[in-house]
Amino acid sequence: MKDCFYEDARCPWIDIEPGIRRKIVGHTPNLLAAVVLFDKGAVGTVHGHAGHEQIAYVLAGAFEVEVEGEKRVLRAGDAFIADKNVRHGVVALEQGSRLLDVFSPRRDDFIE
Repeated sequence: MKDCFYEDARCPWIDIEPGIRRKIVGHTPNLLAAVVLFDKGAVGTVHGHAGHEQIAYVLAGAFEVEVEGEKRVLRAGDAFIADKNVRHGVVALEQGSRLLDVFSPRRDDFIE
C-alpha cells in the first residue's frame, strides 16, 4: 500500500537553490504539496508554469511576492494564486520564511 502519511522528522530538506530548501509533503498524479524554506533575502526568481496551476500559502515569515508585475508583502496566513502561465516570484523578507506550495497537476520534476 502507498504511504499515506507525511512525517516531517523522517523527510530531509532538499537544497533547490541558494538559500532555498524543499520537502515534498505528498502527491498524487493530479496534486503535489511541498513545504519550501527560505533564508532571509533568498529569491524565488519570477517565472511561470505552462502546465501547472499553483497556490502558495505563507506558513511563516514574510515575502515580497510578485504576480504578473504586481508586488505585495504577504505574511503568515496569506496566499497567492498563479494560474497556468502567470508569472510570479518571491523574495523572503525574514529568516526561516516558509511557503506551502500546492500544484495541480503534480510536478513530476520535483519527485526524485
